[in-house]
Amino acid sequence: MIAQTLKWIALRQAQGGEQSRTSDIDGFLELIDQRRLPAELVKIQCRDVEQLYEAIKTLAVRGAPAIGVAAAYGLVLAIQNLDTRHSILDALECLKKASEKLSSSRPTAVNLFWALDRVRKRAEEFVSAAPNGKLQALREAVLAEANTIYLEDVDMCRRIGLNGEKFIKDGSAILTHCNAGALATAGQGTALSIVYEANRRDGLRQKKAKKFKVYVDETRPLLQGARLTAWELKQAGIEVILICDNMAGWLMKQGKINACFTGADRIAANGDTANKIGTYSLSILAGEHGVPFYIAAPLSTFDLSIKSGAEIPIEQRTADEVVTFPPHGRRINAGTRIAPDEISVYNPAFDVTEAKDITAIITDKGVIEKPNADKILALLGDAKTRK
Repeated sequence: MIAQTLKWIALRQAQGGEQSRTSDIDGFLELIDQRRLPAELVKIQCRDVEQLYEAIKTLAVRGAPAIGVAAAYGLVLAIQNLDTRHSILDALECLKKASEKLSSSRPTAVNLFWALDRVRKRAEEFVSAAPNGKLQALREAVLAEANTIYLEDVDMCRRIGLNGEKFIKDGSAILTHCNAGALATAGQGTALSIVYEANRRDGLRQKKAKKFKVYVDETRPLLQGARLTAWELKQAGIEVILICDNMAGWLMKQGKINACFTGADRIAANGDTANKIGTYSLSILAGEHGVPFYIAAPLSTFDLSIKSGAEIPIEQRTADEVVTFPPHGRRINAGTRIAPDEISVYNPAFDVTEAKDITAIITDKGVIEKPNADKILALLGDAKTRK
């Protein structure tokens, strides 16, 4: 079973009736609360922009693609309750303010800004084409664009998996960092999509499921590997072995790791990649031990406006995430302090892996081996041509 981390629920669907006069735009965004896993599988309902902002900020929903999709639906929520007293120009202003609010929630994941810009552009195109159009039609156009982003994300995930599963060999052992699975996307994930496709039996393609195991590092300080990735893989029936973050190098030296797969939150024009803190260390360890290091991400994660990783903004998070353990959840001793009072804490949420340390970037449109600016530009340009 692969979890579905978020979905838009129309009120008539929630109420169990198709006779309701409400339209699909009358609804809410339902999310798996990832702060509560693995102890509890709890879903939350976001009914306004403020609720969604808090969900993104506090990591109830996380993962670059999932944040982007959630933000797209956030703009649906922003204009959901406008009535006949408001014009479509009022709606555009409302979308602008909501976009500014949501974009301030997480500064590193480029999918957030990409999705917000795309939905706002669709709304502006609607108003430009029909300046006297009805507000309800604009609201439906915004919802349609959010739904399209959602469906594209589901398709993107599957394509990344299909493009990358060849890099997992039968009988191998791989290492992954943080969580780049279904909980981080609208579909089956980015890096974990590759795992799921390698594990999938496909009778039409005469493809057998490969046998392999996945080492999952805990991913301090928020334990996304231990709490989320291990939970996902267990649900899917894939052999999973949990390790502490500082064990990876020793496993590589022993020859226990055949490849590393991680996701990405932003990729610069030259291929430098921002991902969860600790990714850079793994890339160096992998290079030292001759272990292939793969990044899996959709084209929307590329930010060609940034020349290199040195320009990627790195989110700094609160000290509580480091000095308490675990920071979330309802297990006994949750939030117990593990460090002395009144000490300084440095808590960057991401680091940057240089392109030279990446074996390949696996995208929904193809694989970029030994990535550089020219190869990235060629793939992105070709992808646009083929649309």
